[in-house]
Amino acid sequence: MQLVKIRRATGQDAGALTALVQESSAYRGQYAAVIAGYQVTPDYIERHLVFAAVNPTRQVLGFYALVVEPAELDLAFVSDEAQGLGMGRRLVEHMLDQARRAGLAHVRVVSNPPAEQFYRRLGAEPVGMIPPSPPKVTWERPELRFSLAHAADPASGQPVPGCW
Repeated sequence: MQLVKIRRATGQDAGALTALVQESSAYRGQYAAVIAGYQVTPDYIERHLVFAAVNPTRQVLGFYALVVEPAELDLAFVSDEAQGLGMGRRLVEHMLDQARRAGLAHVRVVSNPPAEQFYRRLGAEPVGMIPPSPPKVTWERPELRFSLAHAADPASGQPVPGCW
């Protein structure tokens, strides 16, 4: 996993990111409806901070999408073959760094229920529950928040605007 690079995604990555979403075993069974027909489009990648973790052969092992306004981790996926190897942690840590650089005070996460404990282990605090929104989402989803208070700019060490 040390040879894996996290880089900004481009429109050319849309197909690989969509495939990773569609193949995710985390969204099988009762959760399958959420990703049915879902596509990560080149336009989406251009409008948001989307980063992909790629191995030396350029295979996408995971990705995330950070929406800046309002601040939210919109998408986060790790390929089934990279599960349990620390890839999710690396992506979330990278996302939090990008959020600090963008001057965000916090990042909202609406989690798939099985992923809630993962986000909590990384420091996200529970905020509440999001009610079902049929027809695709028929279950409650945990809402969490990463607090970025007292964030400092890595280059200057000065507080990042908007973080207090």
